[in-house]
Amino acid sequence: MECVVYEEKSGRSETVECGLDDEACRLVLKRLRGLGDGEFGWVRLVDPAEEEVVQLAAELGLHPLAVEDAVQARQRPKRERFGEVLAVALKTLWYVEEEAAVETGELMLFVGPRYILTVRHGQADPTAEAARRLETDPSMLRFGPLAVLHAVLDVVVDAYSEAAETVRAALDRLEDRVFSSSRVDHTEDIYSLKREVREFRDAVQPLVPVLPGLLGGLSEVDRPAKVLPYFRDVADHLNRTDTEVRTLDELLNSVLDAQQARVGTWQNDDMRRISAWAAIFAVPTMVAGVYGMNFEHMPELGWSYGYPLAVGLMAAASGFLYRSFRRNGWL
Repeated sequence: MECVVYEEKSGRSETVECGLDDEACRLVLKRLRGLGDGEFGWVRLVDPAEEEVVQLAAELGLHPLAVEDAVQARQRPKRERFGEVLAVALKTLWYVEEEAAVETGELMLFVGPRYILTVRHGQADPTAEAARRLETDPSMLRFGPLAVLHAVLDVVVDAYSEAAETVRAALDRLEDRVFSSSRVDHTEDIYSLKREVREFRDAVQPLVPVLPGLLGGLSEVDRPAKVLPYFRDVADHLNRTDTEVRTLDELLNSVLDAQQARVGTWQNDDMRRISAWAAIFAVPTMVAGVYGMNFEHMPELGWSYGYPLAVGLMAAASGFLYRSFRRNGWL
């Protein structure tokens, strides 16, 4: 557990020493009770136990359903309001290039009048980068807990954009392999990347309608009007990323269709080659079959040039067929 207290006007921050795990909640709550005018606290939890969240919820006035959402970490991106507390669920996301996999986590944010509580599940930690940005631009702290909410949203959406660029690069490399001269079936790779893009879409798309609702909710409770453009900017970046993810999914469908078409072309080429060679070997087989019937009256059997003539006929016919198939591209 971590806790930082910010002063809105000056931008100064104070890190609360949480001590041991069993004392952390008590120390944090004690500091939050002693907040002065123009101060607000930011409490950060990582994979917390239910007891931790329940203890904080009792003091911060969180709804039991909000506590359940924070502990279970199985929520789609959403926005809910419990009295004066605004609850926002996000999916954190990053792309592991070595494994060609999209990994996701979850982040719950509870915004109160004088505090913000973030509960993180997963490896990605947008709160650290958000804190760094607030230190770089302390003027944002004049918006109180909404400054932290905006910073976290901005970091998460930026991570979406970076992951989309990485997935796009992976798709470009996959396209080059699919349309190369090598006869390698990349269907499994395409399906694998498509599955990761689907997971990407599950994180991004549900959040798109959440942000406009979030802005509307902020207006309803008379939040500072000057903060709204910052949230609109995040929503604009999210919409661009959502469009990019949709495009990636459509491109993967096209690449998959192209791969299947190429596999069909390879199979047709193989069948033509097999048919051509079968036709070439059919001629000597037919000639040999005629002279192998062992009829008593076959004039060519007693002719001294019969054997060379039959072999020459077979070779000439086979050569003619081979040349014709080569000219037509069958061989």
